Amino acid sequence: MGSRKIPSDKINLKLILVSGKTKEFLFNPSTSAAEIAHNVFDNWPDDWGSCPVDKGEVLRLIYHGRFLHGNVTLGALNLPVGRTTVMHLVPREHLPEPASQDDPKQKKSGSRNCCSCTCCSIV
Repeated sequence: MGSRKIPSDKINLKLILVSGKTKEFLFNPSTSAAEIAHNVFDNWPDDWGSCPVDKGEVLRLIYHGRFLHGNVTLGALNLPVGRTTVMHLVPREHLPEPASQDDPKQKKSGSRNCCSCTCCSIV
């Protein structure tokens, strides 16, 4: 990580691409996931190669295995200021639906959606 001094009022995000390349960015706790994606898109690091997307809206952050919705802020995630937090950055047009075993749609229809198919139980 080197000798980079992190300001006590900022969050240092270490972003990791699928390729394994990393880069660190400083943000305020009030910065949203959508703002981070736009900032990274607008300041795409040269050593990452060409940007895989045409617009920042397609870049998604993953934290602790979950996609972050655009309006969630770093502060809402309780990330420590003055420290480094690691997140993954991936190009993805749509966020996956939240997984829930109490999904009322599944209970009503008796069907389950997995991957891109619909599986139905026939009685």
